[in-house]
Formats: sequence, C-alpha cells, structure tokens
Amino acid sequence: MATAPSNPAFAPTLSTRGRLNGILFVALFALAVTQLAALPVIASLGISPLIVGIVAGALYGNALRHGVPASWAAGINFSARGLLRIAVAFFGLRVSLQEIAEVGWSGLMVSLLVVTSTLLIGLWCGMKLLKLDRDTALLTAAGSAICGAAAVLAFESALRSAPHKSAMAVGSVVLFGTLSMLLYPLAINAGWLHLDTLGAGLFLGGTLHEVAQVVGAASNVSAEATHIATIVKMTRVMLLVPVLLIVCLCISRLRQPGQGQGNGRIAMPWFAFGFLALVLVNSLQVLPASVTQAVNSLDTFALTMAMTALGMETRFSQIRQAGPRALATGAILNLWLVGGGLAITLGVQKLLG
Repeated sequence: MATAPSNPAFAPTLSTRGRLNGILFVALFALAVTQLAALPVIASLGISPLIVGIVAGALYGNALRHGVPASWAAGINFSARGLLRIAVAFFGLRVSLQEIAEVGWSGLMVSLLVVTSTLLIGLWCGMKLLKLDRDTALLTAAGSAICGAAAVLAFESALRSAPHKSAMAVGSVVLFGTLSMLLYPLAINAGWLHLDTLGAGLFLGGTLHEVAQVVGAASNVSAEATHIATIVKMTRVMLLVPVLLIVCLCISRLRQPGQGQGNGRIAMPWFAFGFLALVLVNSLQVLPASVTQAVNSLDTFALTMAMTALGMETRFSQIRQAGPRALATGAILNLWLVGGGLAITLGVQKLLG
C-alpha cells in the first residue's frame, strides 16, 4: 500500500477522478521534463530525464505546491510509489545475459568488487562517521555503487523512505557523476591513468554512476572502450536485484521485535523478481527489437514520472538538515570509486591477465 506523503497538501484522497488528474498532471510535467532533458546543453552532460525530473519536481513542489488540488495527491503518490515499482521491474529489459558474458569474468569481478565495497564504505561513512540516518546513507551508497538514480528509486521503493532522502542521494549522483564523466576521459587520454582499452572500459563501466554518464565518458575514449564499459555497467545494473534482496533480508533480521513500522521496516521488493523475469525475457530474445526499444522508451518515461512525483513531495527544509553530510558521503564514495575503482580494475586485469 502506498504511504501518504508528510505534506498535508498532498494527503491522499479516495477520489478516483482526483487520482487520475494527479497521474495526468505528473505525466504532462514529465513530458515537459523529457523535452527539457533533450536540449543539447543538458544532453551533452549525460544528465538523464530522471535527474531533470526530480529537480524540476522539487522546484515546483516547493514554490507552487499550494496550487495543486489536494484531490490530486493520490495520483502523485501513486506515480512516486506504485508506478515506480512497475518501472523498475521493466528496467530489466535493458540487460541481457549474453551481453554480460561478453566481458567474462573480468567485468563480473570488477562489478562485484566495486558494488560491494562502495555499499559497505557508504554505509560505514554515512552512519558511523557522518551520523546520517540509515535510509539516507543506504540510498546514497546504492546510487553510487549500482546504477545512479534508478538504484535510488529501487531502494526508495523498498525502504519507503521520505522523498527528501531520495533527493539528496540523487543530488550526489548528479554532482559527482557529472564531474567524473567529464574528468575521466581527460585523465585517460592524457595518459594520467595507465589503462589499455579493456582497462578503460572496465574502469569507466565499473565506477561511473549513471548509464548515460558511462556512455558519454567512454565515447570520448574509443568505440571499443564504449562497448566494454556499457556491458560492465549493465552487469552492475544486474546486481541491483540480489543486492536489494540481501539488504531487505539483513534489515528485516536486524529489526527489533517491538519496532513496528519504525525505521527498521522494509517492504519486500517483489518488483525485483519482475526485473529478473524481464532480464530472462530479453536474454531469450522473445520480443522483437523494435518492441523492446519501444517498451524501454516508455519505461524511461515512467521512471521520469516517478522521479518528478518524488521531487514534488520533497521539501528543501528537510534536505538542509542532512544535506552537507549526505554530500560529504557522496564525495567520499566518489574518491573511493576513483582510487579504489582503479586499483580493482588493475588488480583484476593482472589476476586474469
């Protein structure tokens, strides 16, 4: 069941018409966001519509939230919760087992080591060092470790965390992912990072946050590096489901018996099994390529709607409370992705030589 947003202006109602109006409002807003993200100045930075959506939604939700009828709240809430789960499941059509097999053990090992280490470092630094709450630390770590905004959305849906916590995690992905996307190719082409084509692909695909950022950075190195980097990145995307299930299991076991619906509660991410099923469908090539491409385009739009709705429920006053600490966690993780990611890449190449 969808949880009601904390803002009274968005309290869910039972009005079917209001729910539909709210969904339509978010869809129209997301359509405008998609057009905005397609502008060359934004697209050239590798900033996806998902990221533009949460920023634009947050600006609207804070500046003009009183202009939204209360009856539309259920539709906004559905877009941020129910539609989100469906969209994350369909994200599985972007991954195939054949592509992952192309880079073999080297790509899988880099992905496993980067994802595991980044999650552990993010949780430790966020919760122990910078005293962030569990959800904010986990969302920031997941966004850095796995697949950027899409991972934040998946974990947000399972954790049922407050919207402003997702906004902070996405902000970290935007800032440090964009900086890395611009600097990595310069460092590789200048010879500062001694990587061959395979190494460059492993490093870029294993450490950059967003899929778009991986493609944008690797395309400035070589076509072969872009191919390798994209496959490694999709291997990290594939790890979203097992990581999410393991985290759900761990948090559920750590929850105290009398905790009720407190901070320890986590929803069983059934949509994760839908993700795996659609990975299998894509691997078996059951659907024509044109159908898969069309569904992926619709899925991107649905994810943009979800991010936009989350933005509308986000309050800047809540972000200010933990913003600097969340940003510091993202900075530490980005330093690890650069230094640790490079060490992992070189180590795996040497091991599998």
